[in-house]
Amino acid sequence: MDLAAEGEEAQAQAHAQAQAQSSMSSEEAQARAASVERAWLRATSCMRAPPKPAKKQGETISKGHKNYELMLNLQLGIRHAVGRHSAPNSLDLKSSAFDPKEKVWTRFPPEGSKHTPPHQSCDFRWKDYCPLVFRTLRKLFDVDPADYMISICGDEKSGSFFYLTNDDKYMIKTMKKSEVKVLLRMLPAYYKHVRNFEHTLVTKFFGLHCVKITGAIQKKVRFVIMGNLFCSHYGIHRRFDLKGSSQGRMTDKPLDQIDEHTTLKDLDLNFIFRLGGSWFQEFCRQVDKDCELLEQERIMDYSLLVGIHFKDRFNGNADNGGAEDSEQNKKLSAKLGIAMQSRVENVVRNPESESPLIGDPTGEFREVVLFFGIIDILQDYDISKKLEHAYKSQLYDPNSISAVDPKQYCKRFRDFIYRAFTEDVQ
Repeated sequence: MDLAAEGEEAQAQAHAQAQAQSSMSSEEAQARAASVERAWLRATSCMRAPPKPAKKQGETISKGHKNYELMLNLQLGIRHAVGRHSAPNSLDLKSSAFDPKEKVWTRFPPEGSKHTPPHQSCDFRWKDYCPLVFRTLRKLFDVDPADYMISICGDEKSGSFFYLTNDDKYMIKTMKKSEVKVLLRMLPAYYKHVRNFEHTLVTKFFGLHCVKITGAIQKKVRFVIMGNLFCSHYGIHRRFDLKGSSQGRMTDKPLDQIDEHTTLKDLDLNFIFRLGGSWFQEFCRQVDKDCELLEQERIMDYSLLVGIHFKDRFNGNADNGGAEDSEQNKKLSAKLGIAMQSRVENVVRNPESESPLIGDPTGEFREVVLFFGIIDILQDYDISKKLEHAYKSQLYDPNSISAVDPKQYCKRFRDFIYRAFTEDVQ
């Protein structure tokens, strides 16, 4: 991973416990500190990288690793942000909580301060954006503060880098300044939406932060914390990123190199997903509502990320943890898009078909467990996307490219998804 190219490698190490907020009672502070300390010990004792394609399962992130210092920096900041506040008592928020100017800067000097521990690095600052909103979102999403302590490692994707928590529940992704602005702009509508719709498929956001290195080296890392869609004992055997466009929407990997880590695209899709009747109706209603939100906020270029676990395929304990149909995983399927017991039907391409995206059904079915959600929801239709649309429209069919107006994008996305997902009538 070339983080230097992004100009976003922080250089700080940190350890010890952040003090509880003065408004909390000493008993509450001690209890929270103990809970946070246990999570911190779990995190730092087992930091690992996510699985790499066809290679070892992971590598230990220890001192000397190129991402070790940044990882510790993020851990200290998050630990400080979570540990110093109690959970909000109400889900009702005032409009002032959503003000983009509502942010909290905390300085972390090497010698420590009244609210921060000492550390062995240069001076850095930590920023929490709209902290009350994200604390309330974590409460809404039933996130336990102790589970929110992070064990992280690096991976690279699309010019950003990802960190995964040790238990795979949470994902940290670096952010462009433009993406931060979009998230803050849409935060009031997003909060209202996820509160109103329990089965929403849009990405769950848990925190928005920034680390700024002060002194001679001025660097900023902005990042968002999200839910990991594929956190499960089930192994993901195939994954698809679906947009409903066709230009450039095919993997460039040869067939013999495609594995469970390959993200396939629209033109690679060789299945129709079949959901049970009641779940299919709920799926359609939720996709409609989620797309209405994104169109309203002028968002485009989002995808439906789909993970497939084939129940007739077994790769040993590393694949599914020996919990193929455990009670835990059966309970998870009570929520749309999470460990859903379903079927897929194989399709074959018809060269005479007007649409290249969905093949003809073959009548061949497989039992599967499905995971899906709407991701990449922070791209608005800005001047760069308008220019991309104008340029690519001269080269390709304007209806086939990803960069289109949010209204057109929304309609095309839904039309495609409602062809790829159908009701399972047995």
